[in-house]
Amino acid sequence: MPPAFEIRQQIDHIYRSDSRRVLATLIRLLGDFDRAEEAMHDAFMAALDAWARDGIPDNPRAWLISTGRFKAIDAIRRAARFDAAKAAHAGQLDTSVLPPGLIEDTTGDVEDDRLRLIFTCCHPALTADARIALTLREVCGLGTEAIARAFLVSAPTVAQRIVRAKGKIRDARIPYQVPGREDLPDRLDAVLHVVYLVFNEGYSASSGDAIVRHDLCDEAIRLGRLLVDLLPEPEAMGLLALMLLHDARRHARTAPGGDLRLLDEQDRSLWNRPQIAEGLALVERALYSRRFGPYTLQAAIAAVHAEAADAAATDWRQIVGIYDVLMRVEPSPVAALNRAVAVAMRDGAAAGLALIDAILGRGDLADYGPAHAARADLCRRLGRREEAAAAYARALELTHQAPERRFLERRIREIAGEP
Repeated sequence: MPPAFEIRQQIDHIYRSDSRRVLATLIRLLGDFDRAEEAMHDAFMAALDAWARDGIPDNPRAWLISTGRFKAIDAIRRAARFDAAKAAHAGQLDTSVLPPGLIEDTTGDVEDDRLRLIFTCCHPALTADARIALTLREVCGLGTEAIARAFLVSAPTVAQRIVRAKGKIRDARIPYQVPGREDLPDRLDAVLHVVYLVFNEGYSASSGDAIVRHDLCDEAIRLGRLLVDLLPEPEAMGLLALMLLHDARRHARTAPGGDLRLLDEQDRSLWNRPQIAEGLALVERALYSRRFGPYTLQAAIAAVHAEAADAAATDWRQIVGIYDVLMRVEPSPVAALNRAVAVAMRDGAAAGLALIDAILGRGDLADYGPAHAARADLCRRLGRREEAAAAYARALELTHQAPERRFLERRIREIAGEP
């Protein structure tokens, strides 16, 4: 039998890889978000003793779901000693049967519990902010601090949104199911936006010691594939293409020690070419439909980068042109910032800096670290060292991710002439 610390390590690994799948199924079985989350944690706690004594079961996820369900039933029974309604509810849960496909992989099934959960979290009865916050919390397991940074709001605000969203689902009896095909198109936009944010958090983690959270990237891509299989709309294909093309660079984005490597510094032989080919094909299909939107346009920009043999071969004129279309379809300060960086590459640093200064001058992105980092880089390229140092310092104040902080600190030392 493996030593206790090895069991603990394996349980920690299973928690990282499977806890949200366990939670999604428990929500379906128990019909309550908070009860399911408590049951999930109880099951993992039980696993510490049971697996150290008996060994890890053949299917840990099925064991955790079954154990969590029975833990929840026991808790309801204890609370129901003087409450007939709760006692009846416990009885209903006790006599319900675990689904026969529980221990099977359900990736190819549109009735996947994770997909049910994300459509429930993105129900139109919830506000847009609540949908995103709830999905990032329940589907992906992000803490309120990380979600708050993604939203640029306070953690208590995020926590309130999540509590209100759960209350709305409970009080309105929102069904835990994938909507019928006639309702899917109207519901798709909110779901795509959430999947996009999940991928963003994985691709560029808001905090911590690693740039990439592979678990979130993989889960977002898995959900993207499910959505394309379920409803092969152009924007679903565009989003999946965008994620595949960006994720294809994952092994080139960091140095062996974990430090950040910018796009023009990456070893492109490390890029995942089969994944790029899949992404390019999806972009072509989405563009050919002529019903595409912002995700497909962003994927088209990523495709231009992917097709360049090296950084010098990048077609910046084409990229700026796609950004021009994107700004007409869905204008945003972040898209304007990215367009400004592309203009700097096409027309020179001064042209890009003027655009970034205009964005910041309007008050847009004042607390967005990448905007100040981009300004700092252009000032550095123009020899405006004091402005560059100040902008890098401001970006550092707004950055919580360790590799990005080390990169900014290194830039500040370089400008100061320090080793």
